[in-house]
Amino acid sequence: MADGVCLLVDAFEGPMPQTRFVLGKALALGLKPLLVINKVDKENCTPEEVHEKVFDLMFELDANDEQLDFATIYGSAKNGWMSTDWKTPTDTITPLLDEILNYFPPKPIPEGNTQMLITSLDFSTYVGRIAIGRLNRGELKENMTIIVGKRDGTQEKHRIKELYVFEGIERIKVSEVQAGDICAVTGIEGFEIGDVLCDAENPEPMPSISIDEPTMNMLFSINDSPFFGKEGKKVTSRHISERLEKELEKNLAMRVTATDKADKWLVAGRGVLHLSVLIETMRREGYELQVGQPQVIIKEIDGVKCEPIEELTIDLPEINSGTAVEAVTKRKGEMTNMEPKGNRMVIQFHVPSRGIIGLRNYLLTQTAGEAIMTHRFLEYQPYKGEIPGRQNGSLISMELGKSIPFSLNNLQERGTFFIGPNEEIYEGQVIGENSRAGDLNVNVTKMKKMSNMRSSGADDKVRLAPPKLFSLEECLEYIQGDEYVEVTPSNLRIRKILLKEADRKRSNK
Repeated sequence: MADGVCLLVDAFEGPMPQTRFVLGKALALGLKPLLVINKVDKENCTPEEVHEKVFDLMFELDANDEQLDFATIYGSAKNGWMSTDWKTPTDTITPLLDEILNYFPPKPIPEGNTQMLITSLDFSTYVGRIAIGRLNRGELKENMTIIVGKRDGTQEKHRIKELYVFEGIERIKVSEVQAGDICAVTGIEGFEIGDVLCDAENPEPMPSISIDEPTMNMLFSINDSPFFGKEGKKVTSRHISERLEKELEKNLAMRVTATDKADKWLVAGRGVLHLSVLIETMRREGYELQVGQPQVIIKEIDGVKCEPIEELTIDLPEINSGTAVEAVTKRKGEMTNMEPKGNRMVIQFHVPSRGIIGLRNYLLTQTAGEAIMTHRFLEYQPYKGEIPGRQNGSLISMELGKSIPFSLNNLQERGTFFIGPNEEIYEGQVIGENSRAGDLNVNVTKMKKMSNMRSSGADDKVRLAPPKLFSLEECLEYIQGDEYVEVTPSNLRIRKILLKEADRKRSNK
């Protein structure tokens, strides 16, 4: 929908991993960026070096000669000035606005009948899906009949109900839209991003655009734990199924596949964060559900088993750089670049998506919370082999009841607990991490037996270590293949899929 882009880069940080992603998309569309280097008032900033790094990055991303001949504006948005030379500050941002007007002349509107590529969508419970895009040529009017050209080449006839244009963040209803306007169209059903609205008499579809495919999936199921229905209002398979279908209306990179069981669904997305945003939204809306371990989507390409590979960038203190390299290498990652930045180190890797699951948690622990990790999907490559998983087993509750401080204190040497004293727990719930490999069943609901041998004051010495609390993403990255995360509006619990110890032993055989 854009005719031009301004690339905003920090004068101290330089291009970031996300810069590469958005810049690559802009260059692929043939846009010529205007470089804006901000924060030149920062101490130790290097605007000239940043300019060179952006040039190198654009060269790496196969920019053509015209795109490489870009203009640059320097400034400090905080102090309210922009200039063509960072050493000569002005007192206004007018130089940037003037440069935008000169740099991006208005594009001529092509001649011909109606053409609009649907590049975004919205959803309303009143009117259904809303198509958003820029009218390339021709015009659109209320109640006008149009043809929707689908990606697969088929064409469908529809009638436009209402038209809206955008003013600021408002959507304004209009009776017609002229070429060049970005607009929203209601009344069309069954369309996808990449479809084209065309003239009803003589349809001429534009080239379509593709959406990145999902790389990871998770099993969603209804909550069947002993605490089912205690904390959430929406708990049935019908509730969850309807919510997932509603999500598909506007979440384009997500796919939902039914399984052979009516209360389980396979939900695919672009990574743990993408799926955890949906799960977090659902729990805030009052849903209870269980989710399984994230699994990457393996494809067969030309008879070869392939898996998704990501470009990973880790920014961490220089003293911890060896830890990061070792951790990623163990997970079949390959280091592609290592660059010092002050007393920190920025390291780039190509690593399988499987290897990133659980890595952030580990690095934050090793660097006392200072590691910054970003990653983006690169491509599918041949399968890299087995990656070692979590070494430590789980501490599993043997009983339903409340956790007793006396029992927790006695079992502290066995591992790290995820629960505090006097918490409601159930049989089969994972309540901690074993200090050794292998799962261990423990009873933390056992009270101290009364006897005449008790000495006064002996119970005052109980010192409990604080429980280890997980965020939703950390839970999803932590669990093993035989565990679920139970998600409710109030709590996140990790549990075994088979709650009874006898059932687990039987399935292991």
